[in-house]
Amino acid sequence: MEEQKLCINEKAPAFTAEVYHNNEIKKVSLKDYEGKWTVLFFYPADFTFICPTELGELANKYDELKKLGVEVLSVSTDTTFVHKAWHDNSKTIKNVKFPMVADPTGQICKDYKTYILEEGLSLRGTFIIDPDGVLKAFEVHDNSIGRSVDELIRKIQAAQFVRENGGEVCPANWKPGSKTLKPGLDLVGKI
Repeated sequence: MEEQKLCINEKAPAFTAEVYHNNEIKKVSLKDYEGKWTVLFFYPADFTFICPTELGELANKYDELKKLGVEVLSVSTDTTFVHKAWHDNSKTIKNVKFPMVADPTGQICKDYKTYILEEGLSLRGTFIIDPDGVLKAFEVHDNSIGRSVDELIRKIQAAQFVRENGGEVCPANWKPGSKTLKPGLDLVGKI
């Protein structure tokens, strides 16, 4: 059987999983987030070194993301019980208000191509999904490299701008209010 690839501008792989969220363990489905921008934020494991710095920064910017109409789901191969224990015992992780997805079988990680078979863990992967459930951007890092939530926000803002302003595209380092480009018109002599 041929391995399926992740493709930009195609439907993101669907899943249903348990999450730890608001002091509860419950089931969610990616389908529950249709109509919203969604970020899947894969990380290797709870109780590690870089992961709390990333989830802490994400927690600090969560209100800003919510104002953009974005929901965040963090994903690791830990169980919901480990997520709860981490949440209960880490000052940084206590600030996490978004759902923490449990993927103990690694199936979601496998579907998103972040799974490390030899370790049973995930690589650091960030996936931006539009309100139609379509994958708009993703990046996957070696586990020794932390991510920037400010850059994630910039990418989401660019994706939202392009969606709302058909025919315009965002150049490198674009931020809201900056000039955009209209392919075929602006490209010649302006770069």
